Amino acid sequence: MSSMSPDPRRRRVVIGVDTHKHVHVAVALDDIGGRLDARSFPADRGGYEQLLDWAAAFDARKLIFAIEGTGSYGAGLTSAVRRRGLGVIEVLRTDRRHRRLRGKSDTLDAENAARSVLAGNSTSVPKTNDGTVEMIRQIKVAKDVAVKARTAAIITLKAVLVTASPELREQLQPLSKMALIERCAGLRPGPVTSVLAATKHTLRSIARRWQQLNDEIKTHETLLAELTNQLVPQLVAAFGVGADTAAEMLIVAGDNIDRVRFEPAWARLCGVAPIPASSGMSNRHRLNRGGHRQANAALYRAVIVRMQHHEPTRTYVTRRTTEGKTKAEIIRCLKRLLAREIWTLLRPLRMAPTTS
Repeated sequence: MSSMSPDPRRRRVVIGVDTHKHVHVAVALDDIGGRLDARSFPADRGGYEQLLDWAAAFDARKLIFAIEGTGSYGAGLTSAVRRRGLGVIEVLRTDRRHRRLRGKSDTLDAENAARSVLAGNSTSVPKTNDGTVEMIRQIKVAKDVAVKARTAAIITLKAVLVTASPELREQLQPLSKMALIERCAGLRPGPVTSVLAATKHTLRSIARRWQQLNDEIKTHETLLAELTNQLVPQLVAAFGVGADTAAEMLIVAGDNIDRVRFEPAWARLCGVAPIPASSGMSNRHRLNRGGHRQANAALYRAVIVRMQHHEPTRTYVTRRTTEGKTKAEIIRCLKRLLAREIWTLLRPLRMAPTTS
């Protein structure tokens, strides 16, 4: 007599996906690690629907997607999976040692992604990209690119000035940065028939580019201030933080900040949680080199401001210095404390209902 109970191999199916620009490769594994099928799908909306329909055909009680690159090539698929109400886990790239032993292919990468979820090695919930934080991230990208271009412009302008003719160089080099840009932007090279005219043309072009980029950056900063004040005014108002650091912290957290469940996990995400490095008779910790580097840099900038102008922080630095701590150690401690403070200030955002 046959049993009507469902096949235990179908209690859970994990779909591992190796994402690329034009095609996604998916491998389906059952609950005990057996491969069910492997397919390739176009990396577009039609391909996402085909992949989801193919996965639904396995008729599992629980369907989980293990996706590599949820913040890049896999972002579209991740959103499509969420719209279907299915679970999705972010998977990191396969370990190099494992690739050397088993080889490397898109199908193997997809299978390894699924197996990492089955083994419990991958548990991270990917960030959503459909809210105010994603708007902040997009504007922050535009601002950062403009800042780099503006820095390159002023460096190039001063480099051109070094080799300019003496009569031009002696007039412009003593000027301050803003006065130099204003003077160069107002140069009149006339017909470019000499080296002096060509130099004036170049200086004017670079100076005007700097001015345009500066105006663009101010526009981005205004938008960032509006969005961050709208979302976390208490964080923006914190001493030494401001809109730019608040934006970096929000970008790390994502729109679904509730995916980070505990404060130590937040500190690890920011790269300020110490890692045990004990061995034998030694008992010590070392600095965590992982985490979000931009968030770590933002914490550093805020800590430096506090060390210079925040009286409680200055008192703390004095006390720790008398205890024998070095400046680098004190800064690491302050970054950890600031990460904890920011986690507390983000509490209203964590408690807010999410739509994802």
